[in-house]
Formats: sequence, structure tokens, C-alpha cells
Amino acid sequence: MTQISEEEVKTEVANWIDKNWDPELTVAEWWQLMADAQLSHTMLPENAGGRGWGRDLNQVVLRTIADKNVLGPPTGLGMMLAAPTIAAHGTEEQIARFIPPILNGQQAWCQLFSEPGAGSDLAGLQCKAEKDGDEWVINGQKVWTSGGQVADMGMLIARTDPDLPKHQGISYFSFDMKQEGVDVRPLTEMTGRALFNEVFITDGLVPDDAIIGGRSNGWRVANATLMFERSHLGSGSVPVATAIAGTIAGQLDMKVGEIIQRQVRGQGGLVIGPRLFDRLVALTQKLGRERDPILRQELIKLFTLVEVNRLNMLRVKSGSGRTGAEGNIGKLMMSELYRQFREVGLMVIGSDGMLQGGEIGESAWINEVTVFSPAPAIYGGTDQVQRNIIGERVLGLPKEPGHPKETPFVDLPKN
Repeated sequence: MTQISEEEVKTEVANWIDKNWDPELTVAEWWQLMADAQLSHTMLPENAGGRGWGRDLNQVVLRTIADKNVLGPPTGLGMMLAAPTIAAHGTEEQIARFIPPILNGQQAWCQLFSEPGAGSDLAGLQCKAEKDGDEWVINGQKVWTSGGQVADMGMLIARTDPDLPKHQGISYFSFDMKQEGVDVRPLTEMTGRALFNEVFITDGLVPDDAIIGGRSNGWRVANATLMFERSHLGSGSVPVATAIAGTIAGQLDMKVGEIIQRQVRGQGGLVIGPRLFDRLVALTQKLGRERDPILRQELIKLFTLVEVNRLNMLRVKSGSGRTGAEGNIGKLMMSELYRQFREVGLMVIGSDGMLQGGEIGESAWINEVTVFSPAPAIYGGTDQVQRNIIGERVLGLPKEPGHPKETPFVDLPKN
């Protein structure tokens, strides 16, 4: 495959934007143009609508979009998780059926993995799928489902073979969220937002040809999804203007110029990294606290952590010295960065940290980081789970005591 430089990518994307951008286009029209140009998700292979580029070139694409101040590609779990998983494990027919509506933003996806009794021990899930002719009937409950309230489709793992060991009797489905029997209930957090949902499925239906990766191979496919998730969460991102994908949110018919004018940003709004550190330093100077020796020391510690994470991501992108734990390490680093930005930020603003964000003006982002900071250590696999994975799969440490792996799921004690 011919190598392409970052400068060539930047030039190509800039020229394409100059030729195609029109503020009067609808979101759906703009995203279709991006998908047709294979610029929606350039890390996907060409047969799945991408370019086969690495994360470094994909970020060049996003930085060029940000510099041009135009609407970025669709975001969400369809782009981040579903598309790369289906590209890796789906059949050619499944790739052609499920990925194009993700790339043009017509379908938003959610992740139906965790359950009330199966979070850290995800393989202990009890949502069941029973075969009925050419369909599967799904019954169960999922929780911590990001974006479930606006999702057209879901990545669902369910137990299809309870007589097999718990890791072997699971299948991975592309699941229609807009059918009868699917009840999505938002969970409001202390941030005041509802990023997560609980989902109740009663006699939901999914065709047999929507199993990704084959029957009872769902654990392997789900681990691929989790790998994509941890790699994404730990790698940082380029903030670009975006809209909410899918038919439920109702933004596909909006004009892209209107979206840009409103400066609708990606989920979360704050990117933990060097730019946020610069923002914290500027606030420290404005408040006249830059000569406080203890605060200066904590700022240097935070800067060191930010820089180590940046260098680690560069090492990952270069492909040198891979350990197999890059995604897990990145996820752990993100959790720690949130905690440290919280601690140092609260040192900077002092008692204002006890107020609501809207009451303190330009330092309100510190309060937002503070109330959100416990979440990254939990979602996408807890910090403890990441350390277990690194210890067992990379360092070769013994697994925690438990039942033999070959024990059928029906014989295991349930939570």
C-alpha cells in the first residue's frame, strides 16, 4: 500500500472541504458527502468505507476539519465501536448492511453489554436469546447504556447457549432499538446530564443473520469492541463541531451552517490533555496564584502526567515496543488525569469549588471536571479491571481464584 504523508492528507482534506462545503447543506447531505469521499472514518479498511489509515492520519483529518471550522463526521458509539467491530468480524454482507448508515449518520448506535449483575464480570451476563425459526427472541436488562435514548441500533451480547461455559455461550447481535419491547430509561447523574440509560428488553426480535462473528463467539467479538473503546478513551481526541447522529435526535435535517453557528461540540466538551493544562495555567495566573510554591509543584506534577500520556500515545501510534496493553494503559491514564485535573483545579479556585458551575464564570469547567471525574474510572471497564487485564494477559500473573473455566454457565452461582 502506498504511504501517504500527513501534509498530503491535510492538503487533500482541505481541498475537498473547499470544493464541497456549503452552510445551506443539511447535516444528512454533508455527512453523505463525507461518507462518499471515505472521510467519515478513515481508520476503517477500504471495503468498509474507510481509507485504512492509522490514528495519526485520522487525527490530521479531524484537525483540518477543525481548522476549516466545518461540521465534523458523525460521532458516537456507532463510529467508535460498532463500525470497527463489524469491519473486523462481520461478513461482507453485514459490512455492506450495517456500516454505511453509520458513516452517513443515518443510524446512531448504543452498547448493550453491562447488566445489573454483570458489570466487572461481564461474562456473567444473563440476558438470554432463544432461537425461534430464523429469529432470536431476546429477554433481559442492560444498564449504563450510553446514548441509548437516541440509538437506532445496539451492539447486544446475550446468552445463546447456557449449557456452555460462561465465556463460550454468548453471541453478539446487531439489535434494532426501535422495536416494541425495548424500554429505555435515562439515568440522571450528579452532573445533571443523562449520558447513561437502563434498557429493558421484553421479547425483542433479531434475525439470525444479524449475529456478528458467529454463534457462541460473542465473547471474542465483544473483547474486540472493548479494545476499540479503551484505545479510543485513552488516546485523546480532536474537538470538532458535530451533530447527533441517527433518526431519533432529529438533527439530520438541520443546516450545517446553523450547527456551526451554535458551536455544537463533541460529547463532554472538554478534552483532557495539554490544551486544558494551558487553560488551567492561564487561570492560575489570572487569579494571581502562580507564585504559590505548593500549587506550582502540583502543576508541574500534572504537567508531567499530561506529557507522559502524550508521549505514550506517540509511542503507540508509531507501533514501536507494543505490549498489548496500550489501550488499558491509556484508559488508566485518562482516569488518573481526570482525578488530577480535579485536585489541582480545586486548589486553584479554592472555595469557589463548592459552588455551582454557572455561579463562577470562566472557571466553571473545573466544577464540571470535578463532578464528572469519578466516571472515567468506572465506565469502559473499571480501573481494577484494567489492572487485572494487564497483570494476567500481559505480565502473565496468575488469575484470581474461581470456578474452572469449563464449568457450564447453568452450574455457576448467580449474583
